[in-house]
Amino acid sequence: MPQSHPPPTTGPLLFLRGPSAATDGIAVAVILPRPEGAPRPDITHPGGATTPTRIARQDGIDIWRAAFDLTGAGAWYAVDGARYPVRADLTGDLHIAFVSCNGQEADDLTRDPARRNRLWADLLARHRADPLHLMLQGGDQIYADEVLDADPALKAWRRYRPSGRAPLSAWDRTDLTQTLNHAFLDRYLATLGQPETAALMAEVPSFAMWDDHDICDGWGSLPTEQLDCDIGRLLFAVARRWFLIFQTGTAPDDLPEAAPDRTGRNLTLHIPLPGLDLIAPDLRSERRPEMMMGPTGWFAVKGALARATAPRSLILSTVPALGPRLSLVETMMHYIPRAQKYEDDLRDQWQSRWHRAEWRRFLRAITGHHEGGHKTTLLSGEIHLATRATMAGPGTPVHQLVASGISHDPPPCAWAWTLGALARLGEAPLPAHPIRLHPLPGHRTIYRAERNYLLLHREGADWRARWILENSGPTPGMDL
Repeated sequence: MPQSHPPPTTGPLLFLRGPSAATDGIAVAVILPRPEGAPRPDITHPGGATTPTRIARQDGIDIWRAAFDLTGAGAWYAVDGARYPVRADLTGDLHIAFVSCNGQEADDLTRDPARRNRLWADLLARHRADPLHLMLQGGDQIYADEVLDADPALKAWRRYRPSGRAPLSAWDRTDLTQTLNHAFLDRYLATLGQPETAALMAEVPSFAMWDDHDICDGWGSLPTEQLDCDIGRLLFAVARRWFLIFQTGTAPDDLPEAAPDRTGRNLTLHIPLPGLDLIAPDLRSERRPEMMMGPTGWFAVKGALARATAPRSLILSTVPALGPRLSLVETMMHYIPRAQKYEDDLRDQWQSRWHRAEWRRFLRAITGHHEGGHKTTLLSGEIHLATRATMAGPGTPVHQLVASGISHDPPPCAWAWTLGALARLGEAPLPAHPIRLHPLPGHRTIYRAERNYLLLHREGADWRARWILENSGPTPGMDL
């Protein structure tokens, strides 16, 4: 049996559920981990008091949830007397942060905290000076890869090669479920309990979508038999449970109000706000090596686009939808010794030759939405680099802004140079809509190998974006 966790310091964690009945308000949820047996948290706000509900108990920790509305620019809520200010009026100018890739594959939480959280500290300081309305999180909010070190059966599953029918270690489902629950809870408490992250997530409503590292590295692009064996299914189920709690503010046996697919097979999210639609396709729940989304995912995404009526849409594609031609790299890998182990990393991308038809389908949906009167901007992470791209059309282009990662170290500059060289070849999966990648404002290279995050500003009807780079500092603003 795993040892008990230390008393949790994580929380409150604030999540955007949708618009409120009031025109200048939002519906939110608050998640509060507390030691088992501790008094029920006392939650108050300008509308009164809300009694939280316990939605999970694990390893001596109770997870409490409360849902309520906040209205006005000076909104607040309080937990056991501690007050947290929230900018709940989204009808006017907006100040939004976009972050992704909060961790690394190994030894993430043993790094020097000051260095690990340097950009979180920077974002927190900017929030204190000019408070954020929303924080969008574009995938890999935790790095759960080390969860697979928690049990010999999980280690064997990591090495699983279906073609060789490698036997898995003997394992007990009940014990392994408990081990996974403990490991994921521990990961979330430790990652989201980092002081700078915790301070932001207590005051800024979060809207998040998961990516592979929130389950394990390469989830969905690993061999199908590995994904669908009993251990693979169990790993996914437990990861999904904690994703719902700690990234959507939802009870694990429920679904977010923002999920168009009510079957639970796909967790695509759509939240309509004043003058803005937020859409986050779920690219992991149905992902398999030969597809990015299954039928329910496509149904959810098409439904979200159809219901989006605002003049501006922000779409979180956790894997960049506009990128360089990767088929050349995939072809070369077959002739490079030991390069095949990186095949799942390339299969993760929309531009992989395995996904080209589906990529065209996604781009057609995006361009149709954009040309239908909804200016569309794609927000992406995943690649641990900063860049931007455009997809041309008969009117204004679709912009893609990539910000990755806020705490993951960048790859070598040589990799950024290689991707930049591929980007110069150009790409046009839709002949009338050529894709071009561009340097960030004020920079010369297409990819910046620095840790980074993104700030978005709406002033009146105008939108601007700028990247905050760890070493280079803020970029000049860019009109969208």
